[in-house]
Amino acid sequence: MNGNSTVRVVVEGGGDGVVAHVGLHCLGGFADRVGLGHLLSEAVPWTGERAPVHDRGKVLVQAMLMFAGGGEACTDIEALRSQGTLFGAVPSAPTLYRTFHQLDAATRQRLWAAMADVRAQVWARSAATVTGEVVLDIDASLHQIHSENKAGTAATHKGGFGFHPIYCTADATGETLGVKLRPGNAGANNITDHVEVLDQAIAGLPEQIAVGHRKGDDAGLVTRRVRVRTDSAGCTKFVWRCRERNIGFSVVARRNASVHAAISRVAYDSDAWTPALTQDAKIRKGAAVAEVTEHADMSGWPDGTRLIVRREPLHPGAQGSLFPSVMFRYWGHYTDGDLDPVAADVDMRAHARVEDNIRRLKDSGASRFPFRDLDANRAWLDTVCFADALVRWFQLLCLDGRYLNAEPKTMRWQFWHTPARIVRHARQHIIRILDRWPTTGEILAAYQRIELLI
Repeated sequence: MNGNSTVRVVVEGGGDGVVAHVGLHCLGGFADRVGLGHLLSEAVPWTGERAPVHDRGKVLVQAMLMFAGGGEACTDIEALRSQGTLFGAVPSAPTLYRTFHQLDAATRQRLWAAMADVRAQVWARSAATVTGEVVLDIDASLHQIHSENKAGTAATHKGGFGFHPIYCTADATGETLGVKLRPGNAGANNITDHVEVLDQAIAGLPEQIAVGHRKGDDAGLVTRRVRVRTDSAGCTKFVWRCRERNIGFSVVARRNASVHAAISRVAYDSDAWTPALTQDAKIRKGAAVAEVTEHADMSGWPDGTRLIVRREPLHPGAQGSLFPSVMFRYWGHYTDGDLDPVAADVDMRAHARVEDNIRRLKDSGASRFPFRDLDANRAWLDTVCFADALVRWFQLLCLDGRYLNAEPKTMRWQFWHTPARIVRHARQHIIRILDRWPTTGEILAAYQRIELLI
């Protein structure tokens, strides 16, 4: 019996003819095909008399590849820099450091606009975005920072320290359309911050979707409905800001006298409740849904607002309830949508996917903010969001099956860090992927799909 986990070999330096990140090269090829680097380059002005050695658009795309591969510091760019055959001239860590410090607020705004141009191309090709309604999700999340020397950080309400950014993501694709980096003590109920990321998200939508949904737009021009979902932080005058922009809303209800009174009218009326459904349209055991709009005081809400309530059996660790009960936990939300109560409940619970989107960002560079300067860290977070969007676009257009929604860790282990042998033949480089690598078929198919993009 052999208990060794490895085969004994002789290890030497000086290797040549091998590469280790074929999947990242495929991702970079996709970025080049959709023109991402050129658009980003146009958004970053020169700061000297001559063009920089490394085009800043290319630098940012290569930084995105670094984030996709698991990079968390500028020095991680060296993993790509050592493979010039695949990635060409890659900037050094100091160059990447300087690049992030050069991106001021105006430049970052232009970068978001450049990403919006590419998004319009991708959404036009993706089946995930053909539905009649665009749903946006807003949520804030604490990012712990283990240093007091970074500008813009503060103590959090959970006893930690760091940032408390707020995000707006697209439910159909999971990509981030708006983000604001805030100190750790920033309030979760800040209406101004909610409106700011919402406006940023609307600006990032394709024009045919965004038209009529910006403040001041003519509502008569609306051709496609947009709706935003938030937790109870949005249960404020934020909904009126949505109405000003002709944007629908679904917001989690807070416990108050009006909600309590409305639930009390139906709590013991079995005819008022309809069995709740899961996300895959199966009956949720013991859970039921009721609309209590007619029993609630809706005078402070926009016309057409409805109150939907769900009850479910109490379970250990259940969060606070809207109505006191020893049998059920009551939860509800306000919406101006026209779905039936059961469907509206299913839709609102899907708001939880925003946490998956934020978790993916934290696993791809947003858990570390390497700079002391606040603007540089804002640029870092923006680029993390760009990298995540690039990966999501690549998955939507070039992958299918289990890799269509694969998590960052899965992509790194099975796709991005694919090893291969590289040979030169007929004046071109040929990549030969390692025999028996589990995703060889998917990688070859992705390269073929990239070539078909026009």
